[in-house]
Amino acid sequence: MVEKFFVVPAAAQRLQSGVLGAHVDEFCTWLVSGDYQVPSIRYKLWVLSDLARWMTHEQLAVADLDEQRVEDFLEVRRRRGCTCRGFRSTAFQLIEQLRRSGVVAAPAPLRDDSPSAVLLRRYEGYLRQERAQYMGTAVRSFLRFLYLRGETGSDLARAVPTVRRWRLSSVPGHLPSKDVERLLRACDCSSATGRRNRAILLLLARLGLRASEVLALELGDLNWRAGEIRVRGKGLVHDRLPLLPEVGEALALYLQKDRPASSSRRVFLCTRAPRRGFAHPSSVSTIVARALARAGLAPVTRGAHLLRHSLATNMVRRGASLTEIGQVLRHRSPNTTEIYAKLDFDALRDVAMPWPTARGAR
Repeated sequence: MVEKFFVVPAAAQRLQSGVLGAHVDEFCTWLVSGDYQVPSIRYKLWVLSDLARWMTHEQLAVADLDEQRVEDFLEVRRRRGCTCRGFRSTAFQLIEQLRRSGVVAAPAPLRDDSPSAVLLRRYEGYLRQERAQYMGTAVRSFLRFLYLRGETGSDLARAVPTVRRWRLSSVPGHLPSKDVERLLRACDCSSATGRRNRAILLLLARLGLRASEVLALELGDLNWRAGEIRVRGKGLVHDRLPLLPEVGEALALYLQKDRPASSSRRVFLCTRAPRRGFAHPSSVSTIVARALARAGLAPVTRGAHLLRHSLATNMVRRGASLTEIGQVLRHRSPNTTEIYAKLDFDALRDVAMPWPTARGAR
């Protein structure tokens, strides 16, 4: 496979006969499966050729290759005045491939034996033995542990006050309807990435999907004939939502024009190789945050859930009932939807108690 990526056959032969030669074909296969383009693969193979020459000069075997050796290799290039763009990432990809094949051993976990690290390990053992589970009591638990083990002369846990957190005490962060539309208009629909991101934002803003649900969306979840979309929600529960025309048009445009060919069934793929689905819901939140910045909006919360809250809030402002909001957001319990009642300010004015003042209630 290597030969077709080299213009000069002798260059391919030198790489195959070198210290990395036995592993180059497998690396090429991995790059092709990740939808890397020919110029990118050719460049990465050139990086491996340079790395192989350095390893031969240093008398290093493939099993000796690790991240520190790569840094040594890059430092030699810098001293020669050579560029290193893309060298580290390519070498690290090779090491990852070699570790999957069992050629290079996995790195040994680092052990911190400093006094603070030893103390924290002892505390971790104490937590596991006592089965402490609540983050809110972590500080008091740690101080009590120090006292019980004789590290402190008094029980300082009593000095940490309990902070009360009332249920439904906060108001969900949200965007007004005009800002949601401004956000959607900020997408660059002249680019493949912009069209993909607009389809994602529409799913969040119009259907109230969670970031994890956008991440898990697969091609088979889009029922074009029925005009429905299957959502893989919490607890392995699958829901069906109407595929609104605006959302369907954006999805169809992305799928027909921009989604790269891939063996992955995920609807949304990375625009750069390897062409695969997003690794974490935070990738969807990053898309939202960048769209907010382009639109010149700076709300307090900037994750994907902001648009879900905005949908519910704007439904309240248009007179929707909490039952209707719970159905759209697919809440399993009515208690989850209660927090949006705080946003119906007109209704709250009717039940607000008079506020006492020095001159009497008002």
